[in-house]
Formats: sequence, structure tokens, C-alpha cells
Amino acid sequence: MPTITLIGAGSVVFTRNLCSDILLAPALQHATIRLMDIDAARLGLARDLVQAIIDGRRLPATVEATTDRREAVRGADYVVTTFQQGGLEAYDLDIATPRRFGVEQCVGDTLGPGGVFRALRTIPVLLDLCDELDEHAPDALLLNYVNPMAANCWAVAAGTGRPHVGLCHSVQGTSEMLARWIDVPYEEIVHHCAGINHQAFFLTFRRGREDLYPRLWDAIERPEVIAEEPVRTDLMKSFGYFVTESSGHASEYVPYFRKSARMIEDELVPRFTDPVNAWFGLGRTGGYLAHCHAREREARGEDEALIAGDAPLPSQRSHEYGSFIIEAIETHVPARVNGNVPNRGAITNLPDDCCVEVPCLVDGNGVQPTFIGALPEQLAALNRTNVNVQALIVEAALSGDTDAVHHAVALDPLTAAVCTLPQIHAMVDAMLEEQARWLPQFEGR
Repeated sequence: MPTITLIGAGSVVFTRNLCSDILLAPALQHATIRLMDIDAARLGLARDLVQAIIDGRRLPATVEATTDRREAVRGADYVVTTFQQGGLEAYDLDIATPRRFGVEQCVGDTLGPGGVFRALRTIPVLLDLCDELDEHAPDALLLNYVNPMAANCWAVAAGTGRPHVGLCHSVQGTSEMLARWIDVPYEEIVHHCAGINHQAFFLTFRRGREDLYPRLWDAIERPEVIAEEPVRTDLMKSFGYFVTESSGHASEYVPYFRKSARMIEDELVPRFTDPVNAWFGLGRTGGYLAHCHAREREARGEDEALIAGDAPLPSQRSHEYGSFIIEAIETHVPARVNGNVPNRGAITNLPDDCCVEVPCLVDGNGVQPTFIGALPEQLAALNRTNVNVQALIVEAALSGDTDAVHHAVALDPLTAAVCTLPQIHAMVDAMLEEQARWLPQFEGR
């Protein structure tokens, strides 16, 4: 039976959800789940949590835990990455330092100065991990959940060539939301979605032969829909298609919404009037970072209750793709996912070597991307503004060239809408100095 390794298992909420999904798949209930984290206390909590799921469901699966990454991957069939290099300490710097220079990031984990530096911290770890897989688990499939997804996966492809797929939940979550807006049962929806991670577009959205886009156009005029997704509804009105990532995220990938702190507080934040979004602080600078700090405190109580048997175990699989991919490969029963993979001609008007998010068939042959062809040109043009930054991130990470870091941030759409070139240079220098302990590729540069 398969051995499934989680690197960064101290991300306990994700570990709980993914392992629950795996253990709800009949074909995987004899699996060995191997957990690895550098934080022994968090690792112990994750192990106890997974063991509670196994015991509560009376399954034959086994769980192991180690702080030794080489031992964790030895003989593994699947390796899932969910670590955050530098943790919340580094994430705090990703938000705070750009803010001193006027760059107001809501999430800061995909693009912008925060996304650039998160990638630069993460890519060396992924490359080291891939070297260990070559030695100890040469046939393992890497399932990457670590952001920034596109830059990280691009670097894995360029730097190692290992088989991998990057996984996100924005396609699933957005398609469920759109079905709710137009009151169509989700199981009746068929969609075709492609682009890059966090900026893919629903090229079609239908029920049988019925095109549902006319109903979506009506929906995005409703006040309650605009309150839930003010940025994404604006983007659809301007570019003609609905994008996959939430408004807080999406506002960072284009130059239109976050030109100053005053603009954000006076114009953008008041539009996030949906109660859930208001609670998350979406739109505000560091809104998601504040949520992460709060969630870390809240999750421990939930997990301890589950371990003690005082909370019910999940009874249904989530919409995360990870367990479905492993199940499809093990059983040879096909599944369809939207995966992040090397382009290699799948989207003909994006660079051939970039990472794209496209529908993929999964079966005993592995993850097989499907051909899209050309995106509508305005969508490809939006993607390319982000791909330009990703290309320079990968160059910087693989070469250790700090000039490429400066170029990446200078070409970021949000940063360029706010800062002069001398300001960008000073900001990058400050971030390189503050985060040097997590950036070994630039030592001595």
C-alpha cells in the first residue's frame, strides 16, 4: 500500500484535512502516512491528530512522525509539501517592509514583494527536497501546496525536472460560489478553467448545453454579490471572464485597486461589506496575515478536542485535490483536476516554460495536462504581467543573482503602480538584508 509523506506537517489544520481525506478513500485506508516537520511539538500534535482519525474510524492505516526529512521521504510513493519557510516571522516582514515603502499587500503570498520573497525562501528548500527524492524515492510524485504556486513549480521543473503537480483549491471554491450565485446545483455544473495559479479564468461555465455566463452577468450586478467579491466582479466587467482567486488576492495581481493606503481604506475596503469578508479583514493591508495569527491560536483547541474524542470526525472528503490524485493513480480510476504543471504548449499564447493551471486527467499513468490552445488575448496579457515576475523569481532563485530580484519586484504590477525605481531598489535591498538567514542562494552576493 502507498506511503504518503507530508513535509511541513506542523501546518496542523491542513494536515488534519488532507489526512482525513486520504483516510476516507477506501483504496488508501491501508496507507502509511509519514509526517515530517522541524518543530517537534507541532509534529507531535499532528501525529496525535492523525492517529485519532485512524483510531476513530478503526482503520488499518499507520502514521509515523519524524523531524528527519531524509527518513520521511525514504521509499515514499507520494510527497506532499505544505511548509512555510520562515513561518509567520518571515511573513510579518513580507508585509511590514513593503508597507514602509507604500506597497499595501492584503495577502502577499503569490505576487508583490511578499510573494517574490516567499518564493526565494521556499525554492531552495524544494530543490534540496527534490535532490533527496532523487536519492531516496526516485519514483515519488511531488504534490506541492506551497505558495507562490507558479514560481515554486516553475523552479522545480527548471531546476530538477522531477514529476510534480501544484495544487490549489481556488478553482473548486470559485466554481461552487458561482453555482450558488445563480442557484444551480453544483453537481450539474460543467466548466473549463485555465490560466495561471490564482489568475485562471472560467472560459466556459455551463449546465449541459446551457451557457450559464448570461446568468453570471446578471448575478454580478446584485449588491450582495458585489459585497462578497467587489474586485472580481469589476475584473469580469472589464475583461469578460471570471477569475479564480478571491478579491483580496486578486486586488494584488493588477495595478488598479491598491495604489495607496488612502485609496484602500476609502474606496476598496468599504466595498467588502459581506460579513465573512469583513471579518477576515479582506482588502486591508495584512488582512490575511492577521487571520493566520488568529487561526493559529484557534486551531489548537479544535485539534485537541478532536484528539480527545470530544469533536466529531469529518465524514466527507473536502474538495482538495490531493487525495483524489493519489486514489486515481493507485486505483487506475480516472479523475479530473485543475493542476499546476509546466506549460509545454498547453496554452499557446503563454511562454512554453512557465507554469500553468489547466485541467488534467489523472489515472495510473499519472497527471496528464490537457491542451487549451490560445486564451482570449486580454486574459493572456494579464497572465503575462504575472509570468514576467515569476520568470525573474526563478532566475534569481536558481542563479543567486540579486539583480534578478530587483528586476522581479520592479516588474510587479502592484509595486510599479506605487513606487519609483529608486524606492523599489531600496525596498529590495532592505528585504534582502532582513531575510538573509532564509536566503542561502544569495550568500556573499
